[in-house]
Amino acid sequence: MMHLITGGSGSGKSAYAEAQILALNGECRVYLATMYPYDEESRQRIARHRKMRAEKNFTTVECYRDLEKTEIPEHADVLLECMSNLTANEMFWPEGAGSDTEEQILRGVEWLRRKARNLVIVSNEIFSDGCEYDSGTKEYQRTLGKINCRLAELADRVTEVVYGIPLEVKG
Repeated sequence: MMHLITGGSGSGKSAYAEAQILALNGECRVYLATMYPYDEESRQRIARHRKMRAEKNFTTVECYRDLEKTEIPEHADVLLECMSNLTANEMFWPEGAGSDTEEQILRGVEWLRRKARNLVIVSNEIFSDGCEYDSGTKEYQRTLGKINCRLAELADRVTEVVYGIPLEVKG
């Protein structure tokens, strides 16, 4: 089963995603962490998420890019948090996928789907603020939008979390 969960910043999507993994009652839970700790704010966010997962029996695997190279146990319940960080890492890191980001990430997701028992993917809704951005940010938004659309197509379930309320979009 693959479940895509999206929502705005601070919407409660991470807590909801963790609850979905816990409800599966699997013996092996893997948290694929994609946020690179590049500044104090990101380190604080990572610490907050680790605290949320404390005592929930997740094995945390840091995966900033190259999903296909990530080692996870067969038939694990995998929570990938989050697609927007992974997309930025692949697009903008010198050793990332660059213009091949969409294809690279989708190949990695397919690999995870085959290996995992269940896959829950968290992504951000970053498309409705109405602001104008520079060309690099616009390209990032387009790429993440394409990835999210493809993930929604592939997913068995799609949920948008708004103000802590999960709204089932698919499944």
